[in-house]
Amino acid sequence: MDIFKQLRSGADVDMASSDYVVAIQEMARCNDICFKINTTAPSPEAIHPLEEELFNGGLDASSYFMPPVQIDYGCQMKVGKNVFANHSLTCMAAGGITIDDGAMIGPNVRIVTDNHDFDNRMVLRCKPVHIGRNAWIGVGAIILPGVTVGENAVVAAGAVVTKDVEANTIVGGNPAKFIKKI
Repeated sequence: MDIFKQLRSGADVDMASSDYVVAIQEMARCNDICFKINTTAPSPEAIHPLEEELFNGGLDASSYFMPPVQIDYGCQMKVGKNVFANHSLTCMAAGGITIDDGAMIGPNVRIVTDNHDFDNRMVLRCKPVHIGRNAWIGVGAIILPGVTVGENAVVAAGAVVTKDVEANTIVGGNPAKFIKKI
């Protein structure tokens, strides 16, 4: 199993292993492209080709990530159509992030798929994150490993999402809790 499938599967991955070298190379590739995105004049025409490169050609022309962005594993992300992410998005995508069509992501959002073993911090433990169709993630929210945000759901500003969010609901707080049905 290649290292990226291992990371997506949730299996323990030792960052000191020789297999992890490929992941480090992907992280360096993404850091380089993010630097280019973040230092390019802020026009979608100039930035979108770089974002397509970041996602290995897997970014629809209707989707846009406003710089600055920091994405460590572009190869581990799937982004739908008409997705908009406002500035300062951080994605720790080792475990895989899927963002479905029409999702909106506010400024300063963090999406995290990985954590470390408590006994051996060189061991990664990843769980994928899924942002559903037409979901809205508010400013400064943090989405933690293994979370699915359902279709049409709203995550309030500053929420720390540790558990799945049902479709057509609003959650907020730290940890995020159900507020109401939409």
